[in-house]
Amino acid sequence: MKTVLILGAAVWADGPSPTLRRRTLRAAQLYHDGEVDQLIACGGLGKHPPSEAAAMYDLLVSAGVPAGAITLEDQSTTTGENIAMAVPLLKTRDVVIVTDWYHGPRARLVARRNGLRAKSVAPSLRGAKAAVQIRAMLREVPAYVAYAMRIK
Repeated sequence: MKTVLILGAAVWADGPSPTLRRRTLRAAQLYHDGEVDQLIACGGLGKHPPSEAAAMYDLLVSAGVPAGAITLEDQSTTTGENIAMAVPLLKTRDVVIVTDWYHGPRARLVARRNGLRAKSVAPSLRGAKAAVQIRAMLREVPAYVAYAMRIK
């Protein structure tokens, strides 16, 4: 059994952000391809309702994923919380983390620290704005260093 952890991203006033949508649809693809059989949508309430997990649930069901394959972790607000709060919901220690390419290394580090065997898969960048990706990557570098040094 393989489980996918879909890491949260913003919900905007008018619905899921493009990042949240890309991550969620990539997880749905993994499910339909038979690579995973449990999906955990991670993410609490941000600036706009619903929670990131609830928004992912709606996207997954719309993409044909059965409701019974989806578990919500809807309290977390950080990468560390996404993964730590998902651990009690897991039926396995083998996980596939769906997050953006620049975020994967830190997410895997956090997962390993929580006793998981993890790999990460990134969604397509189709439709992603280059400036947003570059800004996020630049923010991720010091965040990774902080996590690696156990500051966060």
